[in-house]
Amino acid sequence: MARIAQLENTVFVAAQLTADDFADIDARGIRTIVNNRPDGEADDQLPSEEAEVAALRYGLVYRHLPVTNHDVTEDEPVAAQAKALRDLPGPILFYCRSGNRSTILWAQASAARLGTDTVLQRAAQAGYQIEELREFIDDHAASIAA
Repeated sequence: MARIAQLENTVFVAAQLTADDFADIDARGIRTIVNNRPDGEADDQLPSEEAEVAALRYGLVYRHLPVTNHDVTEDEPVAAQAKALRDLPGPILFYCRSGNRSTILWAQASAARLGTDTVLQRAAQAGYQIEELREFIDDHAASIAA
């Protein structure tokens, strides 16, 4: 089972999932899965189409919002993550290769609501050190709050 880290009461992140992980995710009460990993990054990753089938098998909502490591601080993927947080039923699990990319997106999308220091602290508690992205997080907090 992929390690699942909690960022908020209803927001979780994980590393790459396998088809076998979806039963446990459902048992945890998670209602939505968002895949932030583009297909084809690695030969051994679960393709989005198969992840969607696995999610639907358990009655979970599934979205594929792929983001590359190079685009993780761009406005469009951050806005898409913020929209997912707002609109999709929780609890929500975001995942990518290691969970780091999903955590960075969550931090940028949530900083206007929670504050930069809080999102950085929660990310660190979950095992993701993203302090070097403080400036990007602050910038997105200001733009989302506006």
